[in-house]
Amino acid sequence: MSQPVAVAITGGIGAGKSTVLAAFRGCGAATVSSDEIVHHLLRSDLAVRAALVERLGEEILDEEGIPDRPAIAAIVFADADALAFLEGLLHPLVSREYLTWYEQLGRLDEPPLVCATEVPLLYESGGESRFDRVVVVTAPRQLREQRRHAPQDSREDRLLDDGEKIAKADFHYVNTGTFDDLETWVEGVMADLTSERSDVD
Repeated sequence: MSQPVAVAITGGIGAGKSTVLAAFRGCGAATVSSDEIVHHLLRSDLAVRAALVERLGEEILDEEGIPDRPAIAAIVFADADALAFLEGLLHPLVSREYLTWYEQLGRLDEPPLVCATEVPLLYESGGESRFDRVVVVTAPRQLREQRRHAPQDSREDRLLDDGEKIAKADFHYVNTGTFDDLETWVEGVMADLTSERSDVD
């Protein structure tokens, strides 16, 4: 079994993590985001649904009986205990789903050389040990607010400072240019990663 180089993409809200993930996908990496995994868990995991209803109430369910993310967010971002409960519930499950996906990649007849995953709370959750390399994406505060169409809020207070993330990471991208600029940068990172993989093999 030949496992891909596992890359985590992290950064502040509105920095452009999803855009960086898309660039990695376009350059040939297998990709998944923590957000996609959470969406899958909310829709498909009955135990998660039951735990959320028990803790947060049935008002978090939509008309189809599926946990509604905006409704959940409205509760947990105003209640530190509820947020801690949500993260304690979801983070281990997201990690489990990611590791299953990663192992499945290695079993493919032609495994990808690189896989990339968007992990917003990578350092905050202690998840960096699951990855071979970390990319931190940053952008000026005003630009991030424009991308979010909203001013910064209390969620930012919970995040590790950009400078600390940059010091811990293997790669840092300042996301202020065009997508072409980003793709060119990611192509260079992919070349470095695949070279490392070839040296190991």
